[in-house]
Amino acid sequence: MRLLVATTNPGKLREIRSILTANGLELIALTDLAPITEPEETGETFAENARLKACYYAAQSGLRTVAEDSGLVIDALDGEPGVRSARFLRADASYPERFTAIFAQLAARPERPRTARFVCAVAVADGDRIVFETTGKVEGLIADAPSGTGGFGYDPIFYYPAYGTTLAEVTEEAKLAVAHRGQAFRALANWLGLQNPEPRTTTNHQPPTSQPPSSHPSNHQPAKAPHRQPSDPTAKL
Repeated sequence: MRLLVATTNPGKLREIRSILTANGLELIALTDLAPITEPEETGETFAENARLKACYYAAQSGLRTVAEDSGLVIDALDGEPGVRSARFLRADASYPERFTAIFAQLAARPERPRTARFVCAVAVADGDRIVFETTGKVEGLIADAPSGTGGFGYDPIFYYPAYGTTLAEVTEEAKLAVAHRGQAFRALANWLGLQNPEPRTTTNHQPPTSQPPSSHPSNHQPAKAPHRQPSDPTAKL
């Protein structure tokens, strides 16, 4: 079976390939095809955009297509950047620029909790029909500063309490075991009937020793939960 993976993000493609690996499944990347103009993402939700992209690329390519739409939802910012995560500030903004803007907006709302979540909506289109869809979510907090060099996108500012680190400080295997994209694409793997879709366990969660302790949430030791509850407006996380 051939399946077009409709993303141009190399980080996302790498993660998806690591989950959708099975004999008899041939994954096709957009870079394997003649150039296709990207559709305008007009959906107001992640699910709407995933469906839109899946149907669009299926029609353009003639292939069964999986598309995803994902992003960071920050409660204190009323859900921003949300579906605009990849275009937050502007389409060509760097992630350090986006981090700075997020920290500035949070600083202006110190009474609000720093709770946040990554969301990934996945849809599969066969022709003009959506034949499968699911959503994965992972809950966490916005760290007080970027930390870690792994992952991509907003991972350096997304603190995952169970690991005691940001998602940029763990291995890709550890990240996918809990993260939104891992959840969603394991559900797709189950639907496709692939073997061993469950995440492999790993104990390699510790942050690199080269990371400065000050980049972690205040009063925080690696691999331990924050001392204060996220709802405490005085907590610095």
